[in-house]
Amino acid sequence: MREFSLPALYEVPADGNLTDLIRRNAAQYPDVPLLARKRDGAWEDVTAAAFLAEVRAAAAGLIAAGVGTGDRVALMSRTRYEWTLLDFAIWSAGAVTVPVYETSSPEQLTWILSDSQAVAAVVETDAHRADLESVRERLPDLAHVWQIEAPAADAETTEEPTALAALTAAGAEIPAATVEERSSAANADSPATLIYTSGTTGRPKGCVLTHRSFFAECGNVVERLSPVFRTGESSVLLFLPLAHVLGRLVQVAAVMAPIKLGHVSDIKALTEELAAFRPTLVLGVPRVFEKVYNSARAQARESGRAGIFDRAADTAVAYSRALDTPSGPGALLRLRHRVLDRMVFRKLRSVLGGRATHAISGGAVLGERLGHFYRGIGFTVLEGYGLTETCAATAFNPVERQKIGTVGQPLPGSVVRIADDGEVLLHGEHLFTGYWRNEQATAEALADGWFHTGDIGTMDADGYLTITGRKKEILVTAGGKNVAPAALEDRMRAHALISECMVVGDGRPFVGALLTLDEEFLPRWATERGRSGLAHAELLADPELLAELQLAVNHANEAVSKAESVRKFRVLPTQFSEESGHVTPSLKLKRGVVAKDFAADIDALYGD
Repeated sequence: MREFSLPALYEVPADGNLTDLIRRNAAQYPDVPLLARKRDGAWEDVTAAAFLAEVRAAAAGLIAAGVGTGDRVALMSRTRYEWTLLDFAIWSAGAVTVPVYETSSPEQLTWILSDSQAVAAVVETDAHRADLESVRERLPDLAHVWQIEAPAADAETTEEPTALAALTAAGAEIPAATVEERSSAANADSPATLIYTSGTTGRPKGCVLTHRSFFAECGNVVERLSPVFRTGESSVLLFLPLAHVLGRLVQVAAVMAPIKLGHVSDIKALTEELAAFRPTLVLGVPRVFEKVYNSARAQARESGRAGIFDRAADTAVAYSRALDTPSGPGALLRLRHRVLDRMVFRKLRSVLGGRATHAISGGAVLGERLGHFYRGIGFTVLEGYGLTETCAATAFNPVERQKIGTVGQPLPGSVVRIADDGEVLLHGEHLFTGYWRNEQATAEALADGWFHTGDIGTMDADGYLTITGRKKEILVTAGGKNVAPAALEDRMRAHALISECMVVGDGRPFVGALLTLDEEFLPRWATERGRSGLAHAELLADPELLAELQLAVNHANEAVSKAESVRKFRVLPTQFSEESGHVTPSLKLKRGVVAKDFAADIDALYGD
């Protein structure tokens, strides 16, 4: 058993709640643009004082509607300025935010709102409103529904005002003193939010995160990563779902620091918005950074500059690796790096807005080579690890002592323990207090004062954590070999052609894999190889394509022993997606669903 901790860098307030942050900002930085919103296609700054005024106006409307202290209010929307405004407005009304993914089905919506006993909901679009209305009779506690976007011109509710307009009008007669009193109603140990887990198996559980959880989490993150949270200099563009705890971490941390915060609703417009907003800090998941790299390499190939790009990538990796040596990069490597910076690296950084120097990445493993590549081009990706139950990051790499290939050291003020069976156990103020109305699940997860994550990991002498897989996902082959799928899957997914994969082999004679192909890169590959005229089924059986995929499998196998390596793979003609029911909104595989739906394909791997 190994244990490691770091002293806290931030003292959680004995009392108070998260609304104290926006009041402090308005008092200390009233005219500083700490947020930005999109209006008529252009970015518009919002000062700290203006943001507080909008929050108070919306909170007054919630109070006027009868939302009481401790009541739950659902918020279903894409990432956008109004999400953050309404989140703080709900807290300012003394209530509790219940985020809902904007892609959630009516059935998921019903469960979350009924289980949380939400008394009100804010949705974004006509489609969301229609989904909610279709199950309204199953939600007896739900008294109010507001819509962020104006209804479509042909909708029956054309005359209905937007959520913010309706709330502002409804709260016009509520005294400022009443809003102020309600804003102070919650204390540090009051619930701030119920975040429902993605639910890879069974119904999602509502994680209760308190104001203390966010103070402990965000306060220590901001202090440990202070070089990237510089008031007046730093900015972050948020495009991950705010229904996910990682998005909420960055939202609250930006307000706490404070640094300028912007939102992007449409991931397809991310490149354009990065160029327009020009953040210094980017939040992402490994798939985003893999896409940026793969797209740049594909463009280089198409323009006949693949050789230059590959040499530049090798130089970036070598330069980054040398930074971890006592002597640092040699003179020749530094010269080559300077030349390639002008030719290649500067252009790559411009894709990320041109000013960004750091990114925070979570959700999966980035991969050591890609981590070194990004640091080598002057854009450091700091990997971390966490769960909904840990209020996002429970470990992360510090700016000044990064260890690429790990998820970093424990959050200051918390403890990480590796149990005898390899499970990662956690202790700290940032942890959730339990699952909403589910005492049995709470008792199982928070046993003996420690949160049992279900993840398997290792920790070095300096406290740097490496996650190797999920305890429940460990496969045991017919030969008795234990196999952690994540180690293989993360490396296979790094290949440009592979969108998703699932390693199989539990009770089978060897390890196999199901692969789905990337819808963007497959046509590019086909065009480059002169196979664009092939039917989709023919393309998936093409020997050259299968040989390319075998290289990705071989690369994954380098990380494991021969007994754990993937012996066969099968390409599926479809995608694992949220719409198909095979991944959660946070992009975790629903392994049981995949195994059931593709049982014939799995059997075919072992048919010969």
